This record gives sequence, C-alpha cells and structure tokens, in this order.
Amino acid sequence: MQILYEDNHIIAVNKSAGDIVQADKTGDAPLSEAVKAYIKERYAKPGNVFLGVVHRLDRPVSGCVIFARTSKALTRLNAMFASHTLLKKTYWALVSNMPPAESGTLTHWITRNEARNLSRAHDREVPGSKRAVLDYRVISRSERYVLLEITLHTGRHHQIRCQLSKVGCPIRGDLKYGAARSNPDGSISLHARRLTFEHPVTHVTIDITAPVPDDRLWQEITKGVMSNSPTPEI
Repeated sequence: MQILYEDNHIIAVNKSAGDIVQADKTGDAPLSEAVKAYIKERYAKPGNVFLGVVHRLDRPVSGCVIFARTSKALTRLNAMFASHTLLKKTYWALVSNMPPAESGTLTHWITRNEARNLSRAHDREVPGSKRAVLDYRVISRSERYVLLEITLHTGRHHQIRCQLSKVGCPIRGDLKYGAARSNPDGSISLHARRLTFEHPVTHVTIDITAPVPDDRLWQEITKGVMSNSPTPEI
C-alpha cells in the first residue's frame, strides 16, 4: 500500500487494481481496513481507528483514493464530492482507438442497470437518464494504444468507461464495455491520476498525484508525459 498524503484529517493512498475500497458481498479484505491497520500501528492508536470512506474506485481501476481521519473532514469531503465543488478529478486511460478529436468534451445521458452492474451512454436524454460530462485530451500514443487524460465534471456510475466506449474508444481490458481482450491481471487500464481539492479543515489547496501502475505498457506510454503540470484552479 502506497501512502500519497496524510495529515491529522485525511489520508490518500494509491489503490492497486483488484483492491476493493470498502467491504462488499465478496468478503474480501477491503483497502479501508488496511489503511486502518496502518494508522493504528504508525500512531499507536488504542482501540478502534476512525476512518471514513469518501469515494470509491471500481475494483479493476487503480489510483488515488482519499479517506477521512476525522468526522469533520468526512462530512465536508462528502459534500465536496457530491457537489463537485472545490474539487478536480483527473484520470488517465489507455484506449484502443483514437477519439473523435485530439481533445474535446463528451456529453451523454447515462442510464444504469443495477442488476447487471452496467451503465449505458445515450446521445440524448431518455427516461431515467442522468447527464454526464467529461473533458479529454490525447497526451501520448504507442503502436496499439492511445493515452487519454480525462477530467470529470459529473460523477456517474462507470461514467468514463461507458462514455469512452460510446465513442468507439473502449478502455484496454474492459470487456464489459467493449474491449477485445482482458488484461492478464484482471485490471482495466484506467488510473485515477490526480486529485486537487480544498482541504476540508485548513482550506489550503491539496494536489495529489498517483504514480501509474508498474507494468511495461503503462511505464512506456507515459515516458515523456509531464507529471508536474501547473496546479489546476479549483
């Protein structure tokens, strides 16, 4: 488990693909419990450790996850993530085709099939749909894949996965949304690269970047990509 940032109120870790953020019906040990164990040992905490789950990443997705260490931070971060204010989320995705342009905005209306754990992007509003918006830009390429940087403006179920699939750019390894084959480790090549937000207690700007997975394709395609771009406004 890689710690990306910690203070008295929040802690951020770089989630590995395959980890679950919070306990679910699988019964597998969640990342939240590993973080609790880390805090308990590092700070010699007696009794139970408080840790609030603020947001989640899909199991096959890697990258930055933030947890709250205090109830005050949890309440304020929950409001921030729910309203998408004072917060910027940036993802990197490896896709198998070029998008319609080098950069642009995708706007769709998304419906969710909870029974199948599947979302569908529509070109126009349909009954039960929710508007979904993201910006993207091409930042690198290899012979077979394109690396996109994505900024979310809304937070819908499987939003990036189904919106990219809708425009003919399924994410590498994402069989559920049209990829030709799975990744050997069961991951999909979607990485929560960066979170920039106002600290819920101190109100200073926090900018956290998660290193990409340590596999050959991720490492090669991200060579030369600037990792320290200017801090975005929030």
